[in-house]
Amino acid sequence: MKAYNSDSHYAEHVFKARKWVALWGQMNCNDISTNMLQKFIFKRREVSAQTANKEISLLKALFNFGIKKKLIDVNPVIGVEFFSVEKRMKYLPSLEVINEVIASADPGVQDYLITIQDTMGRMSEINHLRWDDVDLVRRFVTLYTRKKKGGHLTPRKISLTQRLFDILSRRFEKRDLSIQHVFWHRYWSQKEGQFVTGPFIDRKKIMKTLCKRAGVKYFRFHALRHSGASIMESSNVPIGSIQRILGHENRSTTEIYLHSIGETERLAIAVFEKVQQNSHTDSHTKTN
Repeated sequence: MKAYNSDSHYAEHVFKARKWVALWGQMNCNDISTNMLQKFIFKRREVSAQTANKEISLLKALFNFGIKKKLIDVNPVIGVEFFSVEKRMKYLPSLEVINEVIASADPGVQDYLITIQDTMGRMSEINHLRWDDVDLVRRFVTLYTRKKKGGHLTPRKISLTQRLFDILSRRFEKRDLSIQHVFWHRYWSQKEGQFVTGPFIDRKKIMKTLCKRAGVKYFRFHALRHSGASIMESSNVPIGSIQRILGHENRSTTEIYLHSIGETERLAIAVFEKVQQNSHTDSHTKTN
């Protein structure tokens, strides 16, 4: 079926699937109607439009998979419409605020955050970064994502900044030879019933703790990617280059990240302002 780009992503889908089984597990798939799904989606709409729309997308993909494997005849989700969502500009902290938060972390977490910041990688990509993916001679890292169409694991190379080169060089010298991942921890596994050593699975709580410690408005790991993209865009880096660094399939996705006002837009407003001023001056001259 679908490939997952992180363990937490997989766990989220399993959680939803279990809910569906609890509702319709005793039924034949062909007996699940559009009307039944519509009632379920309206219930989810009480949480939020985004929540309901996500359920629609996942259910549609599930039934399409069933049709592809010839397990069912029709997709009952086809008749269920998405809810309109009011899009707002996401909060993007300034570079100064981001650096304050990083400075408030302990050294190991600082290394982790700077790696995300300087590669503009996704959290899951950095969690799974291995030493085999780090080339300190040619100064680049290779990040892998499953965000591409079809869910295939797709690599992209990111050049190292000097500070990231220094961080990775230091960590490489002190690395545990028995552990392949650049960032790892020891944690209690409920599944195995013992402490295990492995890559980070989920670090979402860290940002809440650090933002509170630094006394700033809460933001997530993604802000590090957004900030880097905006900095490059405001410095006139071609959007195609930014798109490749972020690992986006579509240019439109990259544009969502560009929250800063580009030079083209500034020039456009300047032209508008100049015309307005000239018109205002001309009207006063004719009156006099």
